[in-house]
Amino acid sequence: MATANATAGMSGRFSPLAVVQSSRQGMLRAQVDEVAALVGLTDKEMAFALNMTPRNLHRLKDDQRFGVDTSERLLLLRNLLLHALDTFEGRKSTVLGWLRTPIRELGNQAPLQLLDTVTGFGLVDDVLGRLDYGLPA
Repeated sequence: MATANATAGMSGRFSPLAVVQSSRQGMLRAQVDEVAALVGLTDKEMAFALNMTPRNLHRLKDDQRFGVDTSERLLLLRNLLLHALDTFEGRKSTVLGWLRTPIRELGNQAPLQLLDTVTGFGLVDDVLGRLDYGLPA
């Protein structure tokens, strides 16, 4: 994430303004694999979060740039995964399990199931925030 790293905060997460700026520039297809590797998300899970089919995701070359909407989703997902890793003290398997497990507060849906909407990203991030402060989530 070369262009956007300069605007990432101390935690490595992008500020909302940095997400907007980097989304407008367009993220590279190769960066999908980098984000997936943060916790071990599958191609199918990545495609779902990016609102594309796995087949269309695989058709893109690593140096192709996404449009604004897909770039924004990729950056929001990156921020969310970094937040989760921070919340769960860097335990990738714990984060992956949490993302795939239904949570009562999310209508008995797994956090990953909500990532097909930008609002869903916010809801999942809110749950992580409550966990950070020891509140029920």
